[in-house]
Amino acid sequence: MVNQYETVFILTPVLSEDQVKEAVKDYEKLIASMGGEIVNRENWGMRKLAYPIQKKSTGFYNLFEFKMEGQYIDKLETQFIRDEKVLRFLSVKLDKHGIAYSEKRRQKAKDQTGASETEDKKA
Repeated sequence: MVNQYETVFILTPVLSEDQVKEAVKDYEKLIASMGGEIVNRENWGMRKLAYPIQKKSTGFYNLFEFKMEGQYIDKLETQFIRDEKVLRFLSVKLDKHGIAYSEKRRQKAKDQTGASETEDKKA
């Protein structure tokens, strides 16, 4: 059965921008190779951690929202655990309320982006 998931993962801050993009692409390919479909991806950039992890106080945050068979989520999480570039990750199965909230949040972000682009053109 295909479920919808949301995964946030934090990459180590010692990576370059190119290495971060490459790591994100690798996980996108991994999800696709297991028959998953990415619904949304967000790069939240470098952020301060709430507490140090492996003596690091910042990390690159990324969010994937995807549809995938439930049996493959363990394989994805095992890959996160094995990857030394990943400091932490959290995967959550979304119920109908979570999916609705996520869609509303994406639409709101899209509306705000559209408004700021219009304001930029006026200036």
